[in-house]
Amino acid sequence: MTERKPIGVSFETWIDRQIREAAERGAFDDLPGAGKPLPDQGKPHDDMWWVKRKLQEENLSFPLPGTLALRKEAEEALAAAVGARTEAVVREIVADINAKIVEGHRKALSGPPLNLMPFDVEEVVRDWRERRPPEPPSAAPPPAAPARRARRPRSFFGWRRRKP
Repeated sequence: MTERKPIGVSFETWIDRQIREAAERGAFDDLPGAGKPLPDQGKPHDDMWWVKRKLQEENLSFPLPGTLALRKEAEEALAAAVGARTEAVVREIVADINAKIVEGHRKALSGPPLNLMPFDVEEVVRDWRERRPPEPPSAAPPPAAPARRARRPRSFFGWRRRKP
């Protein structure tokens, strides 16, 4: 871009011409990301985009304060409980995160206040049941319980023998 814009030529025309000439020379051929969509297209603007991208490129993670890390772990635990296969696994996941939350309240963790209470296990299990698809009916009915012969009710004095 050594030349100045000529007088009488609009900026748009002059810039378009420079771009066209550079493309003809092949100046844009070996650019990184050529032919790929723009990253973060359609997402809301983030002022810290460059920090997040640098951390991602360097494969680094930003350490969170203790309370924020526990909140994040609690969110991940609830997501894992929703995707669990059995009720026993759901109960185990919730019990583990509840123990960590109680321990977090006991310790003085760094960061903002925790403001996180242990989860109600029964409520999480109820939510898990509601989100599961209904089980298909089985082909064979469950086996019937063996028939028991009827017993006579015993009275308090039923243990005594009757005299004939």
